[in-house]
Amino acid sequence: MSPDTAAISGPLHEATGLTALATGATEHRPLIITLFGLFVVATLIITVWAGRQTKDAADFYAGGRQFTGFQNGLAISGDYMSAASFLGIAGAIALFGYDGFLYSIGFLVAWLVALLLVAEPLRNSGRYTMGDVLAYRMRQRPVRTAAGTSTIVVSIFYLLAQMAGAGVLVSLLLGITSDGGKVAIVALVGLLMIVYVTIGGMKGTTWVQMVKAVLLIAGALLITFLVLLKFDFNISDLLGKAAENSGQGAKFLEPGMKYGKDATTKLDFISLGLALVLGTAGLPHILIRFYTVPTSKGARKSVNWAIGIIGGFYLMTIALGFGAAALLNRDDIIKSNKAGNTAAPLLAQAVGGGADSTGGAILLAVISAVAFATILAVVAGLTLASSSSFAHDIYVNVIRRGEATEKEEVRAARWSTVVIGAVAIGLGAMARDLNVAGLVALAFAVAASANLPTILYSLFWKRFTTRGALWSIYGGLVSSVVLVLFSPVVSGKPTSMFKDADFYWFPLENPGLISIPLGFLLGWLGTVLSKEEADPQKFAELEVRSLTGTGAH
Repeated sequence: MSPDTAAISGPLHEATGLTALATGATEHRPLIITLFGLFVVATLIITVWAGRQTKDAADFYAGGRQFTGFQNGLAISGDYMSAASFLGIAGAIALFGYDGFLYSIGFLVAWLVALLLVAEPLRNSGRYTMGDVLAYRMRQRPVRTAAGTSTIVVSIFYLLAQMAGAGVLVSLLLGITSDGGKVAIVALVGLLMIVYVTIGGMKGTTWVQMVKAVLLIAGALLITFLVLLKFDFNISDLLGKAAENSGQGAKFLEPGMKYGKDATTKLDFISLGLALVLGTAGLPHILIRFYTVPTSKGARKSVNWAIGIIGGFYLMTIALGFGAAALLNRDDIIKSNKAGNTAAPLLAQAVGGGADSTGGAILLAVISAVAFATILAVVAGLTLASSSSFAHDIYVNVIRRGEATEKEEVRAARWSTVVIGAVAIGLGAMARDLNVAGLVALAFAVAASANLPTILYSLFWKRFTTRGALWSIYGGLVSSVVLVLFSPVVSGKPTSMFKDADFYWFPLENPGLISIPLGFLLGWLGTVLSKEEADPQKFAELEVRSLTGTGAH
């Protein structure tokens, strides 16, 4: 998600809009293939090296808790800054000006929630997964089953979007047009993902994410520098030219181009903002990163570094988005991709010298390789989160009732990685021609509606019970799924997943405005209606552990 949103068309449309770019890069395809190959080889070497150091469950799930705050902060940044952060936000700003920049602000503010409410208590309270925190106070089997289910659902939907986007992106850039070739690319991405996780575990995945974060920041920094150079580093001139070139004048730099048109769009913005800000602190692949540092202080440092790195990146989206608006023709951006997700690659091509120039082709190749690196790293993190939750929560603590050895647990995690990878390959291949924005919106909505309320109640509410946890998780899960299924994201509009169908009755594109409060309400209601009494001693122990780190793993 890394942060893909309903308003940004998602990785698949990022890819399907790249046809023009792929055509422009035909003469320089060997360069693109070389850059892709170098990245894959380098990351595989890192994965094999890390795999040799993975000896037990702590190594596989948490990287042996050996990463420093800076290293983990860099890896969190790599996990969080997905392809839609890079391509989607630039496109949203290029087309909608001020309203597009609100995405950057929302993503950054989300980290304050993670820092203030989740990072340190979660690191102190759990061991490998979100289910560890819930099971400390409640009946293990039902809450671990619910936590595992929620984690896998969020990860699968997020994973599907990334897989489909990666497959079509690579297919187009490499000139593959047949359906069989596109399916083969999706399968190749899936196989790479399985290799990263099964061999490297958390250590390998973390190093891949760190490499990817450095590449993404470097790529964004280069384009930002070249854009500002064209305007003599005068941001006022950049914004003025963007407003003039957009055809909207001063309105381009003011709120209201996308949101604020009517009551529905205003509510949609509030709903999307809630999902982004609160969903980040409940995303499984982000939560498990807090377990890779040795101390709670390391967890705080991780988030502090992540805020700095991610904040710097989102500041650069000003130059990327407004630079695209200033230097590119708006109609050309929309023609390439209706949601504007190809604005950043088109901008790279333009500041490099144009579509027919060697410099433009080189920058396009670099940015394309960085986008591919971005998707691979996020995919690996998502797969690790879902396989860890299945193996640790469901297999060990539900199926085996806590009697499995560490060796059996790691083996189960690796096999579940293969199964989840196979599912992702199959769904990604089928969804390669679909708009997957609804799937990504669903991932954020479920994380905000089911995971976050349960985590916060468990950490900070003494009366919280097993029934409250189950009602919150399953209620948030079901409500968000149902509302997205019957929203305009899925049917009823030209931009819907199923363009020719019309069965929507929920007017908003993101269900967060309804499903997030409902998740909190159901958690409270399930608790007050439960005949079960919460154990005050267990809560006291959890409170001390979460706030001080005493007894933490």
